[in-house]
Amino acid sequence: MTLPVVMTASGPVPNSPAALNSDLIVTVQEEDADFTANLPGLLLEDLTSTGTAMLAQMDQSRVDAINSVTPYGANAFILSQQGAMFGIPQGIPVNTNVLVVFSGSTVKGYVIPNGFIVSDGTYQYIIQSGGTIGASGQTQPLLAVANQSGTWAVPSGSVNQIVTSQASPYNTAVTVSNPQAGTPATTTESVQSYRARIMQAQSIAGQGTPAYLETQLKNLPGVTPRLVTVIQSPFGWEVICGGGDPYQVAGAIYLGTLDLSTIVGSSTTARNVNVTIADAPNTYNVVYVNPPQQTVTVTATWNTNLPNFTAGAQVNQFAAVAIQNYINGIVVGQPMNLNSMSAAFSNSISSVLSIDNLSALTFAVYVNGVLTSPVAGTELIPGDSESYFECAANGATVVQG
Repeated sequence: MTLPVVMTASGPVPNSPAALNSDLIVTVQEEDADFTANLPGLLLEDLTSTGTAMLAQMDQSRVDAINSVTPYGANAFILSQQGAMFGIPQGIPVNTNVLVVFSGSTVKGYVIPNGFIVSDGTYQYIIQSGGTIGASGQTQPLLAVANQSGTWAVPSGSVNQIVTSQASPYNTAVTVSNPQAGTPATTTESVQSYRARIMQAQSIAGQGTPAYLETQLKNLPGVTPRLVTVIQSPFGWEVICGGGDPYQVAGAIYLGTLDLSTIVGSSTTARNVNVTIADAPNTYNVVYVNPPQQTVTVTATWNTNLPNFTAGAQVNQFAAVAIQNYINGIVVGQPMNLNSMSAAFSNSISSVLSIDNLSALTFAVYVNGVLTSPVAGTELIPGDSESYFECAANGATVVQG
């Protein structure tokens, strides 16, 4: 006989005993039309009742099995299988962990991917966020987490074995070590915590390539966050990044991009940085744009309607710093906004001069030595789309007049 699966908005529910009993009798009667089980006291009725109880247990087990494949109701075993499907091992937040550095002076540009395994000879550790061997011959410190629960010490220099297989010559050229002692686990991850992480992973929306790449690049040492952006050109995605190790920048682009063919350089080729990345046994050329600097000087002229105002020197001092900070905070490729510059000016002097008493304020802006006016009908002064504005410490002059 075949038992129907009864699905409701709350999930599967077991069939009622009456429905199971009726289905059992119908199934038997298909084989024996004279079968009668509804007479009290008969052995047949007793067998039918016993069979119905067995079917009820089987039906409930089936409902439990269906419920166990959802994150809400999965048992520990099924939950671990779901985690494996999503690449979420149990214990990552609490297992013993250590920061390791990969070295290889002859293999600069070599990529260490997520999931790379290292060992101290007894325990194995999995790299959580990959990196690239930079121009210094080393990666930045990469987090490695033990693949099993438990508490043990991880002395400095003890994690020095690479378990993941590597092609030649990387298998002999790349070494690993932990400059500092690791952090032993203090507890084990509960099933409830693991369930919550899996459910969170299934609910996170995709950010898209530009946002993800920007996040990866800004996390690199030496990279200036405001000099990072990803713009769309007619030919693909153009990655602009100022600062940082070129190999590590290229490695982050490689690890964060599904299709390298969509990454293009600037039409002004002198701005392009071309780096060869090795992900054994293959090598890849990665291009990104190093943004040029546009030097800005500003003269701000202000006045007040207070006849006996004596704090002009303080206004000049405070406002000059505010203008410089505003300009040096503009993201690469974005325009200067004189409205924002005015707001920075006003906010910086509020302790000595109220904006209500600021009767005049004008700016003369020079970009690379050229007096530059806002676009007609706006207060925006755009620059080169691949460049950034920079104002030196003495680049902002403020005068009362």
